[in-house]
Amino acid sequence: MVFVFGLMEIVDMIIMSLVVGFIFMGFLSRFRQQSWEEHYVKKNLFTKHFNVEDFKFAIIVTAPAILLHELGHKFVAMAFGLTAVFNAAYTWLALGVLMKFIGFIFFVPAYVSISAPIGMVVPDYIFSIVAFAGPGVNLIIWLLAIVAIRKNWFGEKYKSILFLTKWVNLLLFGFNMLPIPGFDGMQVYLGIFQSLF
Repeated sequence: MVFVFGLMEIVDMIIMSLVVGFIFMGFLSRFRQQSWEEHYVKKNLFTKHFNVEDFKFAIIVTAPAILLHELGHKFVAMAFGLTAVFNAAYTWLALGVLMKFIGFIFFVPAYVSISAPIGMVVPDYIFSIVAFAGPGVNLIIWLLAIVAIRKNWFGEKYKSILFLTKWVNLLLFGFNMLPIPGFDGMQVYLGIFQSLF
């Protein structure tokens, strides 16, 4: 039997989701509907006060965008017969936690290690497709969030989550499609260029 996820992949997904939630909880708390008691707790943008509801809210908004992005890479790579393993980027996550306390957010929370079986020749366009799969998932989620908001599929209660989901996924799509070495966009454009020329 072939397992889609190894135990360490599942552990990495959980740890990454928790750390990302912690990093973003102070930043996103102002968008969450708060109880009357919470409204009177003094908090700044990157608060040291740990609020469980803010933590859960930040995980719900950010973790799916990142996880589904990376799983897009993983499943498309596997569909082409490649080996693909999800990894939490622990060094970057630690840096992200440190940067949270100085009021700046930038980090790479996770990545997928992709390799071809010995002897398999993989055309350049395949790597372009695999690279686009992650941002492509973010683009689809962005579009679905827009439709869900316009059609009011989930009511007023979840509008703030959908609004943030829309923007988080649009930012991930745009950011990852930049033609910068190490970004998905560079691999997409490079693979297309090498396939054509």
